[in-house]
Amino acid sequence: QVQLVESGGGLVQAGDSLRLSCAASGRTFSNYHMAWFRQAPGKERGFVSAISQSGRTTYYADSLKGRFTISRDNANNTAYLQMNSLNPDDTGVYYCAATRDYVSSTNYNTPSLYDYWGQGTPVTVSS
Repeated sequence: QVQLVESGGGLVQAGDSLRLSCAASGRTFSNYHMAWFRQAPGKERGFVSAISQSGRTTYYADSLKGRFTISRDNANNTAYLQMNSLNPDDTGVYYCAATRDYVSSTNYNTPSLYDYWGQGTPVTVSS
């Protein structure tokens, strides 16, 4: 089992940047595909980005390409989400998730694929 703890959220203004971190513990981090999801108030949890075990393959929600960047540091058991040019629509709770299951270009954005979840870190973007 792996434990995930997100950090880095907060209150920012439109146009600002934030870098979220997801610290993992409990198992070999490099064995897990990692992902970020977010849940806006009153909405379902939606896919943001995912990264393969090695970090060589990344996926993004189409609407976020070019503004968000996912990365990972396997030596330090941490995944990151760099978020630039934030706008109020980016407001929500951001969750990191992990899975050892096979991740492909057809299932990477499926929440049920991911077995482990963090508690979330809130991001609020004011206009």
